Amino acid sequence: FRCVNVPLLFFCNNGRMIPSESGGLMTEFSKLRQEAGLSIAEAVQALGYCERTIYRWETGEGLPRKAALEILRKVALSKPKASSAFTFIDLFAGIGGLRRAFEPIGGTCVFTSEWDRFCVETYRANYRCDHDVAGDITKISADQIPQHDVLLAGFPCQPFSIAGVSKKNALHRPHGFLCEAQGTLFFDVARIIEHHRPKVFVLENVKNLLSHDKGRTFEVIRRSLSVDLGYHIHTRVIDARSFVPQHRERILIVGFRKSNKFSFDDLTLPDPTQGPRLATILHPEDGSENADLRYIELGNGRVLSKYTLSNHLWGYLQEYAEKHRAKGNGFGFGLVGREDIARTLSARYYKDGSEILVRQGGRKNPRRLTPRECARLMGFEKPGGSRFLIPVSDTQAYKQFGNAVVVPVVEAVARHLAPWISGVRTVDFADTGKETRAVA
Repeated sequence: FRCVNVPLLFFCNNGRMIPSESGGLMTEFSKLRQEAGLSIAEAVQALGYCERTIYRWETGEGLPRKAALEILRKVALSKPKASSAFTFIDLFAGIGGLRRAFEPIGGTCVFTSEWDRFCVETYRANYRCDHDVAGDITKISADQIPQHDVLLAGFPCQPFSIAGVSKKNALHRPHGFLCEAQGTLFFDVARIIEHHRPKVFVLENVKNLLSHDKGRTFEVIRRSLSVDLGYHIHTRVIDARSFVPQHRERILIVGFRKSNKFSFDDLTLPDPTQGPRLATILHPEDGSENADLRYIELGNGRVLSKYTLSNHLWGYLQEYAEKHRAKGNGFGFGLVGREDIARTLSARYYKDGSEILVRQGGRKNPRRLTPRECARLMGFEKPGGSRFLIPVSDTQAYKQFGNAVVVPVVEAVARHLAPWISGVRTVDFADTGKETRAVA
């Protein structure tokens, strides 16, 4: 007896779909796994079945063993109540890059929101979730979100309209963030901050947020957070090449409910000119790497030929680059070797891979990075660390990593914030020789 797969709807004993907290459906196996507090990777270890089998049970494509369900029930019942230094929520979560940085410093995630179902699939595969992953944040009221100490959000940058402010002034109507940011996803971040008043928030966005619309967009954000909401904010643009072989500049915005002596100025980062090279994230292709048959050949470890550009695509990219070079433009592909630094990985990488093409020996055309290499390039995997699970197609994986944060960057920020999040920081003032306690 096999399950009949009607997209996301299955009707079979033990593999049946049941309602989730967000109103959607999930398998009984998935519900029990989350209640047990296990990621898919941890379920693989705990249950002793292969990753592919666990995925089939997770999605309802196969019937889980009764013994496996019973183990999950026992784990869920015996699971001790989680204790943590602080709680946080993960908005616009993507594949959990921000969460990946704040859990190691003692945080517990109590709410997650991500609307893309493929991102949710990857998220659930890699993180323990004692809660359902909520969908579209614009449809979730603030009082449905648990109280939390820290708000994390890598919100998309949409155009901010500040038209009509003069008219509202003339009509003596308010035009704070509830007006200016309405219709943008930043508005949803702001309304949740206003309602819950978290101790700290951490927002991440592209560097161009500072210059968008001649700086007016960022001014709306700054004024909304500091003037309308009363938070003390700090910003810093960080280039990820200090940590990974990729030039990727992003702005981090940190806000505190109470004034303190926090500063980004004393966040020391590794010298970007001495950062790692692509050799640290590329498949070695010498057979020394553990088999990852989605991306490399068994035995010799060479990257599968499907990642090599076709003659047609490679010819098109060269012609396109030459055409723009003749016009004096800088458009074109980025060809890199093992000792180079890559351009910024983008969500459009799945289309042609043009921003990061890896040279190959002989007369072979260059190739794209594999999704596994993208996971390493974005810091979701580290040498000697556990493997980041990629349950989705290559196309979806490229989009997910291209939209993600670089994990080591946010880890550095999280460690810098940790003393302030926990509530008390000991500061040594040289002029008095005494220690004072600064409350975050």
